[in-house]
Amino acid sequence: MSRIAFLFPGQGAQAVGMGRELDRNLPAAHALFDRANEILGFDLRAICFDGPPEALNATDVSQPAIFVASLAALEDLKASQPDVVENCEGAAGLSLGEYTALVFAGAMDFETGLRVVRRRGQAMQAAAIASPSGMTSVLGLDEDKIDELCVRVAPHGRLWKANMLGPGNIVVSGDKTALAHIEPIATELGASRVIALTVAGAFHTPLMQPADVRLAEALAEAAIGAPRLPVYSNVDANPHTHSPAAIAQTLATQVTQGVRWDDSMRRMLADGFDTFYEIGPGRVLTGLLKRIDRKTPCTSIPAR
Repeated sequence: MSRIAFLFPGQGAQAVGMGRELDRNLPAAHALFDRANEILGFDLRAICFDGPPEALNATDVSQPAIFVASLAALEDLKASQPDVVENCEGAAGLSLGEYTALVFAGAMDFETGLRVVRRRGQAMQAAAIASPSGMTSVLGLDEDKIDELCVRVAPHGRLWKANMLGPGNIVVSGDKTALAHIEPIATELGASRVIALTVAGAFHTPLMQPADVRLAEALAEAAIGAPRLPVYSNVDANPHTHSPAAIAQTLATQVTQGVRWDDSMRRMLADGFDTFYEIGPGRVLTGLLKRIDRKTPCTSIPAR
């Protein structure tokens, strides 16, 4: 019998228009957007559906927007294929998506998750403003080569591995001055492509340390319980423990440490998961899984 797992996307998956059809046609999704507007105190629905893009792409808006849109897509799956949801045995989420996964697993309720995600986005946005920085995707290099890249770029600024997404697919984060010197060195090391990402700062590095303190405060106030199924952590690729304090500590640590998505997927595959669903906007996680294991199916449940 298949073992089903759900995957939830992170920041960068947002697109203007996401969730509009679900909001119009699915009462449960409409109720989520209504509740989100009440909790947040601004019209998230309008920004998701109509933009403008610069408003949706702001870190403090895109994170709650993706969180709500992903849970709206989950409501769509519940309505159309309830057996799939009932038989799901594990979950993971990329960065922000880890919160969506924990809400699905019952470790937080919707309101708690949304409030924490909103404060997470605000804290990360503030940390990014305080330190001019960014992220760049480097394709075609393994981790050892990326380590060498970081060392060679060091005279120009700080650079770290941020997202280990799959074979030859690693995102680095660091100072703007460091990012400006990546491409020629990465090309010399054998990179096939170097792509600057449209994000506010150097997420998942020590430059986010002001954010982890503020996030830890938000998590300390949040009602967190034991997840009813394994949720795999970005920090160490292990399932979260049933200790609320340990879950909170890991989530706070996540913003300053690299995302080990490749390891998480390989751990889930080793644990016997063989059928995946990507739930939320975009199809990034489906593509990443295909690069790790082409034979494992992953069905997209979009936030349409």
